[in-house]
Amino acid sequence: MNLTLNNGVAMPALGFGVFQAAPEETVAAVSSALETGYRLIDTAAAYGNEREVGEAIRVSGIPRDEIFIETKVWISDYGYDETLHAFEKSTGKLDVDQLDLLILHQALPSRFDLTAGAYKALETLVADGRVRAIGVSNFMVDHLQRLAAETSIVPAINQIEVHPYFQQRAVQAADAAAGTITQAWSPIGGITAYRPNGASAFDDETLKAIAASYGKSPAQVMLRWHLQQGRSALPKSVRPARIAENFDVFDFELTAEQLSSIDALDTDVRRGPEPEDITLESFGREIPEA
Repeated sequence: MNLTLNNGVAMPALGFGVFQAAPEETVAAVSSALETGYRLIDTAAAYGNEREVGEAIRVSGIPRDEIFIETKVWISDYGYDETLHAFEKSTGKLDVDQLDLLILHQALPSRFDLTAGAYKALETLVADGRVRAIGVSNFMVDHLQRLAAETSIVPAINQIEVHPYFQQRAVQAADAAAGTITQAWSPIGGITAYRPNGASAFDDETLKAIAASYGKSPAQVMLRWHLQQGRSALPKSVRPARIAENFDVFDFELTAEQLSSIDALDTDVRRGPEPEDITLESFGREIPEA
C-alpha cells in the first residue's frame, strides 16, 4: 500500500521506525523488517543508528530502488550550509548517494532563521536530485505557516506524534489543507502508558473489542486506523514476532463506526517534547561526522 506524495513520489504507507533502537540491535531489527516486507525505513541523525540501518539495507540483497529511506536533520545542523553538510553525513553513514525523503527533525522556534535556512538547503537537495522528497517533523500549525512564508516547496510529509490518545487534529487539518501527508510517530502509543489511568493502550477495552472481532491485536487495529485515515505510520520494535505482527494489517478493514470509536479516545495529552520548547541550548547535540 503506497501513498503518493505531493511531488508524485510513491512512498509505502507503513514503515519501520528505529527510534531508541540501540545500534547493536538495529541491523537485526531492520533485517527482520525487510524480510517481513517493510520497504520504508525511517531513521534520523540524532538516533545514532544510521550506519546500522545502511548496513542492514546493504546486506539484504534487496535492490536499492525498492527500499524507501527516510532520515532527519537534527537542529544542531540547521542553517543552509550546515544542512547541506548534514546530508553528506547521513548519506555517508547510510552508504547511499540519494535519499528518498529528508526532513527537519524539529522546528527551532527561537531561531527560525536557522530552520528556514535548513529547509532551503533541502529545497536545493531535491532540485539537484540528491533527495527525492523533503518534509518536516514535529511542526505545529504556526511553524508550518512561518515556513511557508519563507520557502517555496510545500513539505511532502509532517511526521508528528499521533495515536488514539493524542491525535493533533489541528495539525493534521493544516497538513491536509497544504497537501502534506501526516506521518505518525509512536502510532500505537509506544511503550509508555498513554491512557489517563496509566494503563497501556493494548489494554483499552474499545481497542480490544475491535481487535477481537477481526482476530487481530490492538496494535494492528491502531495501525489500520492510521492507514484508513490516510496517514503514514511508523511502528517500531526489535522483536521479530512483533515486527511481523505490525505488518499484518492489510487483510481487514475497520468500519466507519469503529474508526469513530477510536477517534473518540483522544485525550489531547502530548507525551513527546513540547515543540515550542525546542532550543539549541536544551536539545542541541553534536552529530558525529562518521
